[in-house]
Amino acid sequence: MQLTRIAQTVLLTLLAGTASAATLDSTREQIATQAKALEPQLLETRRDIHAHPELGNTEKRTAELVARQLKAMGLEVKTNVARTGVVAILKGALPGPTVALRADMDALPVKEVADLPFASKAKGTYLDKEVDVMHACGHDAHTAILLNTAKILTGLRDTLPGTVVFYFQPAEEGPSDFIPDGKNTWGAKMMVQEGVMKSPKPDAVFGLHVWAGVPAGQIAYRPGATLASSDDLRIKILGKQTHAGRPWDGIDPITVGAQTIVGLQTVVSRRTDISSYPSVVSIGTINGGTRYNIIPESVDMSGTIRSYDYGIRQKLHADVRQTIEKIAESGGAKADVTIIEKYDPTINNPALTEKMLPTLKWAAKDDVVNAPLVGGAEDFSFFAKEVPGLFVFLGVTPRDQDMSKAAPNHNPGFFVDESALVVGVRTMASLATDYLYGNAQLAR
Repeated sequence: MQLTRIAQTVLLTLLAGTASAATLDSTREQIATQAKALEPQLLETRRDIHAHPELGNTEKRTAELVARQLKAMGLEVKTNVARTGVVAILKGALPGPTVALRADMDALPVKEVADLPFASKAKGTYLDKEVDVMHACGHDAHTAILLNTAKILTGLRDTLPGTVVFYFQPAEEGPSDFIPDGKNTWGAKMMVQEGVMKSPKPDAVFGLHVWAGVPAGQIAYRPGATLASSDDLRIKILGKQTHAGRPWDGIDPITVGAQTIVGLQTVVSRRTDISSYPSVVSIGTINGGTRYNIIPESVDMSGTIRSYDYGIRQKLHADVRQTIEKIAESGGAKADVTIIEKYDPTINNPALTEKMLPTLKWAAKDDVVNAPLVGGAEDFSFFAKEVPGLFVFLGVTPRDQDMSKAAPNHNPGFFVDESALVVGVRTMASLATDYLYGNAQLAR
């Protein structure tokens, strides 16, 4: 009996699907085996990087370590990307799509308090001042996880359908050598501007972040908006200096500043639609005056604006600016307002998230939960703005500990339960292979 062309196509598709499923299962088994076998190397690398943290745009030792290991794997390696970043390309033996995996490398100006044999004793320079430096946000873990992921995927090169690009990114926490002014760039945004996502252009990008207060080895994810945008708010209230005993002879910028702080809270509570996403406007610093009996000429304030939606973000900017200027005007003062867009909201592509959920469940052995909105920001958002992206959280707090009492990220006591890191490797490696195998036929 001769099959029609349509029937032949259907049969071949079914056979290919069966073969792909078998290949996928086999690949996952290899990933699990290798992730466990390479765990000693994973921990050694992580501890090395942890003991030698470097601030944003100064990650020279870390970048050299990363490049050295990647070159030893036989990968195509580019260095000095966005100042100190590293990019590596792994081309599979079979045709297929391209996927990007990202890890950040920089540390924070924080003094470590943990009693660990590999605790940081490093110093660094932050805005021309010497500071203690610590991997207080787990970027050492991210870098080690992605290096081991690259090692495993390189071993699968002969059966890999497509290309994997590894982004080892500097300065996610921001630059340590200059103050952002809206004109300069760094980190992920700078990597994108330099064209890392053009050649080769990925079809999807994946990232992972270790997280305190989540049980070690658990994966938390969220479709859609996940982390907030982060915009700097800088305000100068210009008044008129006078004796504090004769305030009517001047214009008091301190009073205007106080009214401004209160007034800004109505921008969110009364002028912003929060039925979809929350927003935040916070003032973090206020500086003015030199003496108790002098009303100063000016007051400087700074703060942050956070949102999860591009439209809401722009409306917030307009409303914040109008509120500040009108309050200053009502007090006879003037206000200079500067808003610097630093980080876009991190938005997980809903379709990609749903498609990769089985992968996350496999990697974490079904210990997967929905994540709440996170008020922090991540410049992974710039990668995910170019192509569909998925950014997940890996719990690193010991399971026998009260999660509510875990020292949070950016805290001197931040601690990583290293048993979780192998789950991170399983996650990143399987996200790459599952995506490549799942989309190989489409790419052809």
